[in-house]
Amino acid sequence: MLGVIVLFFLSYALLWFNSREHITDLGIRLTRQRAKEFFIGFLLMALFCAINLLGQAYIKGIVFTINPEYKIYNALQGLWWTGKSAIFEELIFRGALLYILIKHMGIFKACLISAVAFGVYHWFSYGMIGGRLIPMIYVFLLTGATGWMFAFAFANTKSLFAPFGLHLGWILTSIVVFSDGPLGTQLLIAHGAEVELGGWATLVFFLFQAALIPALVTCYLMRKYPSDKTEV
Repeated sequence: MLGVIVLFFLSYALLWFNSREHITDLGIRLTRQRAKEFFIGFLLMALFCAINLLGQAYIKGIVFTINPEYKIYNALQGLWWTGKSAIFEELIFRGALLYILIKHMGIFKACLISAVAFGVYHWFSYGMIGGRLIPMIYVFLLTGATGWMFAFAFANTKSLFAPFGLHLGWILTSIVVFSDGPLGTQLLIAHGAEVELGGWATLVFFLFQAALIPALVTCYLMRKYPSDKTEV
């Protein structure tokens, strides 16, 4: 939590010294519209994540059962961990720096830079630096496309609530619901003799995450927020 607090004040200082703007210009004040954007993003990404993981589980021969030892306390811990992680990354990649880039470079270039930075960042967070090239490219494209989607959501809604909702919806579903992450076994326990995905299946799920989902969210944002209203 200390990292989030430090980032918050660094963002405040950056905005103030760069253009005498306030941290609230990042759209952090809760309004009915922003709450709606958060929940739409959250539910949408939770659905996409569930489709992705259940689809892979079906092909791998995996079934899920509810963890009988899972308690409300564990759920709150998972929510706290994923919430902190999402806020931390949103403040870095969709916060003051992206806000300033959009003002100076426009939405497309700024979001592209943010997406590239998000992809490279995951090389470090996944400990992939110096590893094999193909997995690095795979992770870069996957997380970079996600970074574009989050950045474009911030640029169009002029608020951190929408990208935070998108981000939290995915990682909460993946890590806390399906136990697919650094927290280990959470709500659901996977059973079955897992088999590797075939080449075609790997490609399909990769395109689902790296192309279809970002494309659908981007198209929705472009229709919902016309271009003449997207400048931050």
